[in-house]
Amino acid sequence: MEETREYHSRYHNAINNPIRRQILKALKQEPKAFESLRRDTGLDPEILEWHLSILENGFCVKKEIRDGKTVYKITKEGMVIDYLDEK
Repeated sequence: MEETREYHSRYHNAINNPIRRQILKALKQEPKAFESLRRDTGLDPEILEWHLSILENGFCVKKEIRDGKTVYKITKEGMVIDYLDEK
């Protein structure tokens, strides 16, 4: 039960922020490298990195290494972006 609570807490924290929802929308069509995400979102690199870590901790994105670059991919949980209202 405690594990389920922790999972839901981390997930809710990840999706309950407009910047993180913006990042999820940017990843919805295809996995993207950090620099591509930075260009798409216009976020400062340190801020983007911080939000990506929260999204990863909240099960919404996964990091992969492709051709020596870190690529971020939206997960099934991150696809909730299709159902969230804009605030």
